[in-house]
Amino acid sequence: MAEQSGDGANGVGPADGNDEEARRKRRQRFKIFGAATAAALLVGGVYWLLTRNEETTDDAFIEANMVQIAPQVGGIVAAVHFSDNQRVASGQLLIEIDPRDLAAQRDSARASLNVALAQEQAAQADLDLVKATTGAAVDEARHGVEQARHQVAEAYQTAEAAGADAARAAADVKRYEDLFQKADASKQRLEQAVAETRGTSARWRAAQLAATAAASNQAQAEARYRDALAAPQRVAQKEAQLANSRAMIELAAANLHAAELNLSYAGIFAPQAGRIGRKAVNAGDVVQKNQILTSLVVDPPWVIANFKETQLTRMRPGQPVGMTVDAFPDHRFQGRVDSIQPGSGARFSLLPPENATGNYVKVVQRFPVKIVFDDPSDALVGQLAPGLSVLPAVDVATTAETPK
Repeated sequence: MAEQSGDGANGVGPADGNDEEARRKRRQRFKIFGAATAAALLVGGVYWLLTRNEETTDDAFIEANMVQIAPQVGGIVAAVHFSDNQRVASGQLLIEIDPRDLAAQRDSARASLNVALAQEQAAQADLDLVKATTGAAVDEARHGVEQARHQVAEAYQTAEAAGADAARAAADVKRYEDLFQKADASKQRLEQAVAETRGTSARWRAAQLAATAAASNQAQAEARYRDALAAPQRVAQKEAQLANSRAMIELAAANLHAAELNLSYAGIFAPQAGRIGRKAVNAGDVVQKNQILTSLVVDPPWVIANFKETQLTRMRPGQPVGMTVDAFPDHRFQGRVDSIQPGSGARFSLLPPENATGNYVKVVQRFPVKIVFDDPSDALVGQLAPGLSVLPAVDVATTAETPK
């Protein structure tokens, strides 16, 4: 009883000591929790201040133009001047096709052009000759017609005179025969009259034949005159032949140009700088026109980042972008927003959604954003290949749009 009264007199029991220790521990835990909360708020505030003007997405990849290398002519591959995944320069010779057949076609086309040129020269000479002789031929033919008409008139007059002489001679023979019967004329004179009659008859027949021949000559002269008058038609014909020859020259020249182009296609060159991908040709292969032989990934690459529509509020072309690529995590690339696609990725898909059918569930859409690198000559940029994953961060605090 004495001990109990003694403890009571002091006023401090075991229970009171335990309560004090518990309160001290609670205060310590509250301090730690408060400090941690304050630190978290501080870190969160700093992070928010640093990232409130950034928009990021993990749905971003490297893209690049890819050119399909194909020949414009068929033939045997003579040489291949690249290997798998090799980097090539713009204009570098990639593939050679055996040019011998193409060279023979070019030589044949050149020979055809020379033939057409010779035909054009001959047609021009014929036209010049016809034009030079047309006027003189018409005048000569007209003069020939007039001369033939005079000859015909003269021949008919001669035949008429010969006919009169023959008639007179026949009358003389009849008269002398009557006189010979009466013994008033000698037999010799009668014989002279008969002989004269034969001569005049022969001259009359000759004059008639001459008149007929003169008429025939007149007809021929008139035919020549009509033919001479047709000279303009002959000139037109020669001009048509000349035009045809010139058209043949143009056709032969076009064929020669096509043959020279085909010969130039025997060498296949890199259209742009880039890297070879999917090599599918070797020396000795027989290739056809438009056959895909290899692909060329063209420099420089760019980034396609698919941002949510809620991230586009302040995004503008020209804003700076910091990027990291999974393949090069220790290097930070710098770029800028080039453009924003005028439509969501779903609207440009092969089968866009039709929201007017079925039950509708709102889904946040993504819009492809093209990002280009500030320094395409960076060695690491040259190593970026299409399909690599990218983590871009767009600084949307910059509102100025860079003019294109």
